[in-house]
Amino acid sequence: MTPPGYDRNVFINCPFDDAYRPLFEAIVFAVSDLGYRPRSARERLDSGEIRLAKIVELIGASRYSIHDLSRTESDSVTALPRFNMPLELGIDLGCRYFGADRTKKSMLIFDTEQYRYQKYISDIAGQDIQQHNGNSLTAVVAIRHWLQAAAGIPLPAGVATHERYMQFRDDLPVICGNMRLDIRDLTFTDFSFTIATWLREHR
Repeated sequence: MTPPGYDRNVFINCPFDDAYRPLFEAIVFAVSDLGYRPRSARERLDSGEIRLAKIVELIGASRYSIHDLSRTESDSVTALPRFNMPLELGIDLGCRYFGADRTKKSMLIFDTEQYRYQKYISDIAGQDIQQHNGNSLTAVVAIRHWLQAAAGIPLPAGVATHERYMQFRDDLPVICGNMRLDIRDLTFTDFSFTIATWLREHR
């Protein structure tokens, strides 16, 4: 049975560190502005919930997914790479091949450089990897092109969506003030609410 909202859900698998946050927020806004619902492991903060089980559930409930492998690099302290993002990509690929609704699954894979992944996860050679170079405009345009091709419906140009994102960023302090939110400490849910508030006024 198809989960509720499956055809509009976009699971976002990406780093959660402060340095990546501007790109993450641009991705979340773009998905929302294009008419889809961003889903993230950060939307549920239940300490009693097993993280991997939560991720598997979110992947299974989402027809679309964005996987950013750009932080698969050695840590300066441990000299070991972080493989959370490739692990979640692998779960999604398994869902695509073995899931009951696998023919509808579509994913967008990002990295900083187009062929860098071949050095650490060569088994996905042949996948169409997109590079964003840490640039929000590049990422938003790629998301727009991918969703339009996957869903087969007309969507506004990626440049237009990014312009709306910059307008939203300008308005965000006022939105947070009206909602009594701390702009320096927005949870994923808080940020999603601010986007929804802005979109209601700018459709």
